Amino acid sequence: MSGKVYLVGAGPGAADLLTLRAARLLAEADVVLHDALVSADVLALAGKAKLYNVGKRANRPSVDQRLICRLLVRMAQRHAVVVRLKGGDPNLFGRATEELNACHAAGVSVETVPGISAAFAAAATLNTSLTSRGVSRSVTFVTPSITRGRAEQDMHWADAAAAAETAVIYMGALQAERVMEALLARGVPANRPVALLESVSLAGECIVRGVISDLPALALQLGEGPALIVIGEALAEARAAIAEANAA
Repeated sequence: MSGKVYLVGAGPGAADLLTLRAARLLAEADVVLHDALVSADVLALAGKAKLYNVGKRANRPSVDQRLICRLLVRMAQRHAVVVRLKGGDPNLFGRATEELNACHAAGVSVETVPGISAAFAAAATLNTSLTSRGVSRSVTFVTPSITRGRAEQDMHWADAAAAAETAVIYMGALQAERVMEALLARGVPANRPVALLESVSLAGECIVRGVISDLPALALQLGEGPALIVIGEALAEARAAIAEANAA
């Protein structure tokens, strides 16, 4: 038997933000290998599938990526529809390359189904465009998380974030002090607006706002849900526009 693997974006969390194709594939799936943070409402759409949690959490035991790749190939040899369900979009910090390569090497058919990344859900929640004419013409998505075996001195993410007019930092809230210090060291103003968003698009969503020098204190206000950091003057412009509209 030769099945097909689908790398499916689960979006930021809310089930009604899934694409129609993602929802259809979940309904058809025989097996779903899912990230730890995929919401229960999304998993409920895979009514006939056997579910395997292969997720990774910061500072917690995680399933080795090589094992996940082997499981995908093995499941495709036994089942017709295998869904690898990833938070957000598979191609943004989702380790899609390793899984695509493993499938190709084994001769397994594989397809990627895009999802809404948390950055775009965050922008919607904040009523903020990540780009704004005359304010922000560049957006950078980065993560300070370090791959096992890579030196801590790898700071390319900070160079990119400091150069962008709007920066979205994934998996950075647990390293808020390091993020602040790295950006300040690269000349980013201490009063540049920042927002931290936890569990964006879900009922337990939490938003805290401030400036870069507030980052460590802001991070302490969050819980244990997935969080990201948005930095840029576009945040201030959006808040000013909302305040002006409310005052009118």
